Amino acid sequence: MLLRKYWEVYKKFVSTSVAVETSFRTSFILLIIMDIFFFFSTITSIRFIYDHVATIGPWNKDQLLFFITFMLMIDNLHMMIFSQSFWEFSAHLKTGSLDYIILRPMNTIFSVFFRHFRASSLIITPLFIGHLIYYGISLKLDYLAWVMIPLFVILSLALLVILEFILSTSMFWLTDGLGINFLRMQFQQLARWPNFIYQSLTRKVLSFVIPILLIGSGPVHFLIDHTHYKLLLYMGVAVVAGLFILANLWKIGLRRYDSASS
Repeated sequence: MLLRKYWEVYKKFVSTSVAVETSFRTSFILLIIMDIFFFFSTITSIRFIYDHVATIGPWNKDQLLFFITFMLMIDNLHMMIFSQSFWEFSAHLKTGSLDYIILRPMNTIFSVFFRHFRASSLIITPLFIGHLIYYGISLKLDYLAWVMIPLFVILSLALLVILEFILSTSMFWLTDGLGINFLRMQFQQLARWPNFIYQSLTRKVLSFVIPILLIGSGPVHFLIDHTHYKLLLYMGVAVVAGLFILANLWKIGLRRYDSASS
């Protein structure tokens, strides 16, 4: 019953977000064009690099393109479901409108971070899925890999947003969350590249202290070679630990919150 309640509320969130976004048709179309351009410019950049080298680290062109497409898929889902809510959370704290969200008979994390839905990202999702399948076929992925891809996409997205939620709790102690949002975007940039391009110390820090590199490298290494499963185990631990840290930091943050409207 509880899940059904949240699902019904989320459907309302989606329907109102779609209605608002599609009310501004020019902006809606431009967002779609922008996302398509970003996708193909990223893919073209990788292809251009491989015109000059045979491999980057241990991976050939198809392997890296599969990784990049996997991460672009995560990015698309993130933009669709969560991205706008981080910016709105900063505004809620500054204006005091978070008061009304806290009063709702819902989990506050759900109310804050699941409120906004970007319909333009949904329109181009088949583009990402199609390319992910294409590069997967190029790599001759086995049956297990194809079965695990949807689960890994969900797991990677979960780890990404948990880390971002944790980072965003610092806004409770700041007067402006703009800097935190830009820092969050920089973390996304770090995750868009495989772990082997970073030097040893940096790779360890970004894998086991701030596990941002596990988001893509954990699943894709396993999909390409099933013997590389250790990063997946660390990824599972990171998700569980992240949820525990988030739950406690969020409670502390709400106690710290001093409404700007009062």
